[in-house]
Amino acid sequence: MDNKPVTLAIVGCGQRGKGYAEYALLAPTKCKVIAVVEPRPKTRKEVADAHGVDPSLVFATWKDFHSASTETIKTVGKRLVDAIVVAVQDNMHAEVVLAFSEQGYHMLCEKPMATTAEECVRMAAAVKKAGIIFGVGHVLRYSPYSKALYEVINSGSLGKLINIQHMEPIGYYHFAHSYVRGNWGKEENSCFSLMTKSCHDIDIICSWMSPAIPVRVSSFGSLQHFKKSEKPQTAGSATRCLDCPIANECPYSAKRIYLDPVANDFTGWPVSPLIDGVPDIENITMALKTGPYGRCVYETDNDVVDNQVVNLEFSNGATVSFTMVAFTSAICERQTRLHFSHGEIVGDMAKFTVTDFRPKPAKATMHRPPQDGGGHGGGDLGLISAFVKAVSTGKQGVLGTDIDEVLQSHLTVFAAEKSRREGKVIDVQDFGKDIKARCT
Repeated sequence: MDNKPVTLAIVGCGQRGKGYAEYALLAPTKCKVIAVVEPRPKTRKEVADAHGVDPSLVFATWKDFHSASTETIKTVGKRLVDAIVVAVQDNMHAEVVLAFSEQGYHMLCEKPMATTAEECVRMAAAVKKAGIIFGVGHVLRYSPYSKALYEVINSGSLGKLINIQHMEPIGYYHFAHSYVRGNWGKEENSCFSLMTKSCHDIDIICSWMSPAIPVRVSSFGSLQHFKKSEKPQTAGSATRCLDCPIANECPYSAKRIYLDPVANDFTGWPVSPLIDGVPDIENITMALKTGPYGRCVYETDNDVVDNQVVNLEFSNGATVSFTMVAFTSAICERQTRLHFSHGEIVGDMAKFTVTDFRPKPAKATMHRPPQDGGGHGGGDLGLISAFVKAVSTGKQGVLGTDIDEVLQSHLTVFAAEKSRREGKVIDVQDFGKDIKARCT
């Protein structure tokens, strides 16, 4: 491409879509949002106005946008935009990506890639057939912290990477918001929580171990707390937090999580997703009285697990243990220990310590990479900027990964969930072959 900004369509203007779109305002010479797709009218107008989108390129549904694109390709012989950011609900990813890959659009798809293994395989085949630039929202790879960590791992200065212990502390109120009351609380509406929350943890673990690949996996986990049997007796028969006698003391109280922050003029996440438009006391109160986010966490229909462990063996004999847990004060601040033949790295997403065992005494060095702003320690902006550059240069390699690697990490997550459900060790590569065979 020439030096003109890459033109983008944001398909889905929720928290993730808005976050990626922000890059166009920060780097207007690199990219420009010229099309917006969003069913909620106030949010649609807000994002379109922020980016100065022409009304003819503002759509309520992705199918409307697809139809307009079809007409433009047919009559003018060109696509409406250079690339699409797919940030719709998880269970819509496959149909959107498959539709627009046929039209030859480059795409950045929010994680997870899809909600079934078969859909992931079909998407990978479509991406390859179309020959497009394709990225997935595995933002952990793209933060300054992760890039600095990669440099140490890839340098080989600590010898062979033998073992990883990695933990995602989801956060008690984050889990209640997203995985109990929210869009990801019920598997049939989205997917299991290891996929929707932690697929990018499995992805980055696989990238640290590369070129070794995962060969065996076992996993255990369950829904321990967010169910009726765990409801405090003092809550009585209340099914909504605003009617609950213990609303001021329950850590999962919707009043504490949403209403109290708004009363103190806070309108960001997790308050902002509750309504279409700007949150205030009146409309947040109404949302809690009538909508899903006001429900008692012990009285919902959620069914995804709130704690899970995954054990992986790689082709070179290295091992990994990963823990995903809801009950933490830290919110998504991953804790990682990487054990090498001649040293170790201990990190927390903001800083990491590298210890070399060979000097006497062992030498420890602290690394504190700069925080570039944006979500996930700068990973959100890191990903969208890399994607825009990949589209601009026509080089998939700028993203540091490809569709085969993306598919492999997703199939590993599906294999881990199969292990959890069936109570047995799963051969990851055989599992992947079986899924691919079903899709041929």
